[in-house]
Amino acid sequence: MGKIVAIANQKGGVGKTTTAVNLAASLGVLEKKVLIIDADPQANTTSALGYDPDEIKLGTYQVLEHECKAVDVVVSTKNPNLDLIPAQIDLVAAEIELVDKDRREHMLKSALEEIKSNYDYLIIDCAPSLGLITLNALTAADSVIIPIQCEYFALEGLGKLLNTIKSVQNIHNPDLDIEGLLLTMFDSRLRLSNQVVEEVKTHFSKMVFNTIIQRNVRLSEAPSYGETIIMYDASSNGAQNYLNLAREFLEKNEAIEAE
Repeated sequence: MGKIVAIANQKGGVGKTTTAVNLAASLGVLEKKVLIIDADPQANTTSALGYDPDEIKLGTYQVLEHECKAVDVVVSTKNPNLDLIPAQIDLVAAEIELVDKDRREHMLKSALEEIKSNYDYLIIDCAPSLGLITLNALTAADSVIIPIQCEYFALEGLGKLLNTIKSVQNIHNPDLDIEGLLLTMFDSRLRLSNQVVEEVKTHFSKMVFNTIIQRNVRLSEAPSYGETIIMYDASSNGAQNYLNLAREFLEKNEAIEAE
């Protein structure tokens, strides 16, 4: 049965999509079968994997609305062992349309039940908000990874997100775990970056991944070519960072399974 992992933070520009896409691609390279679900109306994950959101007819919106089965909207990608449920701008309407539905927070969870067993891991790229779509992702997920940018406002809003996760645990999904906090956009030349790393590790210690994602030009370039960093430049620091993250993620999960 596949493990569902949400990548969430209500702050924008912290590396959610970069992490979702490149962690998923790295897990695929390490021979795990992975499905990535684009749950952000901006559809950046979809375009980063080489699809034009404007040409998507079926995607996350139809899955959330239960207009079709999840298996019917899955598309393949150029990356080994990596499939995608794409998104298009219609997804923004789901925030309004789900409001009146029964068990509105469970729509994604129930839709993914039938395909979970086809994959080792299902990665959900969440929108930069704590709205109903993100709530669906957290209700469906077994765990959540929280990317934190190594900049001044890094910890701003983290408390709010942790409170939201606690509420989801209390009301909708008692089994939701925090997989870890991931430090992103790290620049070793900046004193501020080092201070943020120190502060996050001091406050959250064991919750923080050892792997830190460094600032990398190739990481920024890859999405404009519709490619993951693994396909675009496997020798870059960005690719090595995400492969290291995937290995750390697998090591942790395989250790838990062995218990």
